[in-house]
Amino acid sequence: MRVDIRRLRQAGKRGLGVAAGLAFVFSCSAADSPRVLQIDIEQVIHPLTTEVIARGLDQAGRSGVDAVLIRLNTPGGLMTAMQQIIQKIVASPVPVITFVAPSGGRAASAGFLILQAGDVAAMAPATNTGAAHPVLLGAAQLDPLLKQKIENDAAAGLRALADKRGRNSELAEKAVRESQAFTEKEALQNRLIDLIAANENELLAALDGREITRFDGRRQKLRLAGARIERYQMNLRQRALMPLIDPNVAFVLLILGMLGVYVEFSHPGLILPGVSGGILVVLSLMALTLLPVNWAGAALIVLGLTLFVLEAKIASHGILGLGGSVAMILGALILIDSGTPELRIRPATALAVTLPFAVITVFLLQLALRARAWKVSTGSAGMIDEIGVAKTDLDPEGKVFVHGEWWNAVATARVAQGGQVRVVGLDGLRLRVSPAEASESRG
Repeated sequence: MRVDIRRLRQAGKRGLGVAAGLAFVFSCSAADSPRVLQIDIEQVIHPLTTEVIARGLDQAGRSGVDAVLIRLNTPGGLMTAMQQIIQKIVASPVPVITFVAPSGGRAASAGFLILQAGDVAAMAPATNTGAAHPVLLGAAQLDPLLKQKIENDAAAGLRALADKRGRNSELAEKAVRESQAFTEKEALQNRLIDLIAANENELLAALDGREITRFDGRRQKLRLAGARIERYQMNLRQRALMPLIDPNVAFVLLILGMLGVYVEFSHPGLILPGVSGGILVVLSLMALTLLPVNWAGAALIVLGLTLFVLEAKIASHGILGLGGSVAMILGALILIDSGTPELRIRPATALAVTLPFAVITVFLLQLALRARAWKVSTGSAGMIDEIGVAKTDLDPEGKVFVHGEWWNAVATARVAQGGQVRVVGLDGLRLRVSPAEASESRG
């Protein structure tokens, strides 16, 4: 059977042309399809969360996406960070959709206010929100008037936000004043959210063609059918600090780093403990600078370290060590000035870290102090006070046998051959000795 090469070439060219045309059509349709930038918030609200959302919204404005989807699953967090996030959402040139997901998730406390800040607020099935009453450290001792001011401020801010978004401001205020919480069905029935969707794709499909009113009064129609979801990628700094922002992790790293630095100072030349300890201390301090640190707690931790050192030097029968442990545990518990439980150091963490650290520190310091008190046994200094035997008469010079070696020696008093001598000094390669009996009587 003969094959027509010319026809095969023509058919191949036509196939390549068709493939190129299809690729061009698909690329054009992909380029023309709506784009949504998704930012996931799945941890406590803190300053690093603010940075992530701020950079994500800036990226959305530069890249020209059609909307930003902030997916919330958070127990709440710091009020200052929450307020900064709300300001960024309100000022965003790109519509912002806030979505509590996945099923089983929540947007509690500060998360509830961020949910209300979105141009569109939505929840997945089996989620909840609310319980936004401000929680303050040491609220029992706080002035009642100041507590009321803080509560009124939070309620007024949420009421203004809900009114502007056309939601139930009266019920939203109860989430602040009475800590009320709502399921997704309750939130939808009471106009706290706009819709319920099982996932992101279903949410975007339901929002296609919906007209929304932006915070500045502009009306905008959403075009989100078939939208491509692009996830916000954190930079290297954010990825490194996000796991460390947990105060429990930061506290453990701080103590381990301090222990490594201490080992290097007490045993110079090991290098590795000092280098690794310094890195851990720097990382922990970077994380703690993003949290509201209570300086009274930091002072108690320093006091605890000081008492551990004194325990090794002073015979206090454990009183200083016990005081140091108590000071460090109390310092750890109040180190983070926040009423949010997730932003506090847990008592179990404080105990599990402090007690071993106290034992190790005191033990190592005692070893170092004892080692410094030991008599030097090497070099020229190690010859002092050694006992030897006169191999010749010393009157005053002669030969002695000390430390397994023969030495020229000069005696401070006459010593007969065979008598014992004690080394009292060293002049180059010649020893200065005295009769052992005389030295002992003087001692």
